[in-house]
This record gives sequence, structure tokens and C-alpha cells, in this order.
Amino acid sequence: MTREIYGVKIQTNPPQSKLDDLAISSWPTWSCEPSKFPWTFTAKETMYLLAGKVKVYIDGQDGFFEIGAGDLVEFPNGMKVTWDVVEAVNKHYNLEK
Repeated sequence: MTREIYGVKIQTNPPQSKLDDLAISSWPTWSCEPSKFPWTFTAKETMYLLAGKVKVYIDGQDGFFEIGAGDLVEFPNGMKVTWDVVEAVNKHYNLEK
């Protein structure tokens, strides 16, 4: 099931066939210990979270949503957010200009 929040697409526990089709295991990885920081996406970014939990606050919107291990997430180019890393994150990511 895919849901969309403020233009962010989130698919929880996508099938392995989709992960294989996207070649996610060949994407670079990024990890981060618990912390909170602003971030601007300078390209469309698709990520697959291997571990962790993040509260995402979208600039100009009230509240937050959470993403975590097993989520395939797509953030649009130009989006400004604050990442609140609640549990250490490890993810694969892919940037598209």
C-alpha cells in the first residue's frame, strides 16, 4: 500500500520484486545517529530504510509523519524538511535530477 503525505510517497514493506526491479541493493547507503536537523532535497530522492525511525516535519505544514525500517519513500525535489532521527537510521538512497 502506498500513501502520500504532503507530496511524499510512502510504501510500507514493498514486495522484494519491487526492490529488485529498482536495484536498491546497488544504491549508496547513508546512516545517521539520533539527531535533529533541517534538510532541503536538491533532487527527487527515493530511499529505502533498512533500520531506524524518523519523524519528518515539512516546512510550512503542521505536525509530522514517521517513516521507518521497511519503508520505500520518495521525496520531491525542492522540499524543505526537518529530520528528527528518533532511532539510528541506515538507508539506501537514489537521487534523480
